[in-house]
Amino acid sequence: CARVLLLRSVEGREHWPDVSEAHLLASLEQWLGPYLDNINSLQDLKKLDLGAILGALLPWEQQQRLNELAPTRMRVPSGSKLKIDYSETPPVLAVKLQEMFGCEETPAVADGRVPLLLHLLSPAQRPLQVTRDLAGFWRSGYREVQREMKGRYPKHPWPDDPAGSTA
Repeated sequence: CARVLLLRSVEGREHWPDVSEAHLLASLEQWLGPYLDNINSLQDLKKLDLGAILGALLPWEQQQRLNELAPTRMRVPSGSKLKIDYSETPPVLAVKLQEMFGCEETPAVADGRVPLLLHLLSPAQRPLQVTRDLAGFWRSGYREVQREMKGRYPKHPWPDDPAGSTA
């Protein structure tokens, strides 16, 4: 739902359905009702795949466009495919700082229209920096992080030119 709502805000209401909590609650009988015919217990209810049921609100072509414009995962310079958290505004990509070496621009979704909020993490997965401006971080904030982390994590790379280094 969060992915659809993001695209609805970027591309316009006429292109994407309203899947807000208020609208879904008001229209439960239409979108959920058909799936409740054989539900006789709480266990049966728990077995429902709400993701698939909500996905069925979109035609196949629109599901493909959703996956293209608002992917659930993004490949970072290290090669890892990391999950994007769309429950936040803007969407969040939590990634180890070293996995972003070699990337000069902030990753974005929605055809580049929505930059992700990067949570750059230490090797211990603790936040070092939160930014929507990766290039600016490499130019200014990285030096302080590098100085502090080099002593704490000496086995990990802390290059002087992170944007030009290999992840």
